[in-house]
Amino acid sequence: MAKRKQQIRIKSNWYLILIVSVILSSCQLARFVFYNFADIKDYKKFQSRPLTADTSTFKFQSATAGKFPKEISGIPFDKFLENNKTVAFLIIKNDTIQYEKYFKGYNKQSIIPSFSMAKSITSILIGCAIDQGLIKSVEEPITNYIPELTKNGFDKVTIKHLLQMTSGIKFNESYINPFGDAASFYYGLNLRKEIKKMKLKSEPGKKFEYVSGNTQLLGLVLERSLKGKTITSYLQEKLWSPLGMEYDASWSIDRKKNGLEKTFCCLNARARDFAKIGRLFKNKGNWNGKQIVSEKWVEESTKLDVSNGSVKFYQYQWWLPTPNEDFMAEGILGQFIYVNPAKDLIIVRLGKKEGKADWWSIFSSLSNAY
Repeated sequence: MAKRKQQIRIKSNWYLILIVSVILSSCQLARFVFYNFADIKDYKKFQSRPLTADTSTFKFQSATAGKFPKEISGIPFDKFLENNKTVAFLIIKNDTIQYEKYFKGYNKQSIIPSFSMAKSITSILIGCAIDQGLIKSVEEPITNYIPELTKNGFDKVTIKHLLQMTSGIKFNESYINPFGDAASFYYGLNLRKEIKKMKLKSEPGKKFEYVSGNTQLLGLVLERSLKGKTITSYLQEKLWSPLGMEYDASWSIDRKKNGLEKTFCCLNARARDFAKIGRLFKNKGNWNGKQIVSEKWVEESTKLDVSNGSVKFYQYQWWLPTPNEDFMAEGILGQFIYVNPAKDLIIVRLGKKEGKADWWSIFSSLSNAY
């Protein structure tokens, strides 16, 4: 009798696990409640497409005695980083690693999601597509690629509006609202369906508003321009192989069958390979003598432009701490690729959380020290 009860309990638990799995895979709200908030383990939760490390790997040199600060605010440098939830921190000067340290059980082979740093990478791919003539120009209306949005008034929204976050789209960026747009895009299973519902709340080209919907629209524009090729395979072709990435990686998609990349987030890679994205832009799109993306695109992506609603601290999906001096990719939980071309400096900071540190000021201070 006892054995029979145990078998029934085991069977019941198995059914419960199966039911929960089905619900989580099919219901955005349930997935939100279960997962609750963005986490650096999220790459394990979603479907993804693979990226493959190149056989001709590029590696940064390592300094025998690297230059880095002994402390920040009176706290030893290592301790400050660890106290502020850092899992990876790299300082690279003149292609030489001055400092590389991992925390919280992480190491150089640990996969860490990019979160919104993927926005900057999506922008690079848009630049590559323009260089190839797959996209005519940033002045094109996005309805040339997403005609289903014409009925929603998007015929006046250009690719440039999306790049500069001045499109005027109605989008709730909250990640704590299970019914908000950001949660729908992050946890949902059909981005194309969500995109069809998108509306405008104001006239394009009038006001900056940072919302992830802009970058996901860029993703669909890019996918349509590729005519059957996936965004991940284009990333492999244009960046992952040419830059000699050291490790395999992946890009999360909304669903397994006919999935669309979450271009507003969710590129899953290692710290050293994220640093190579910074190196590419530090060198104006040139990689060891080969022009990967045009110098013109790099300049447009990182220059000061406050016309038509644009702001001085943001350009083509890149943040500009000090306009015309430095720029960076940034993601939630404090993921950063910071670049200062004049100092030949790249800093990568990846974290479980942002902590209580003012990373913008810290990067500026570190840059001044070099």
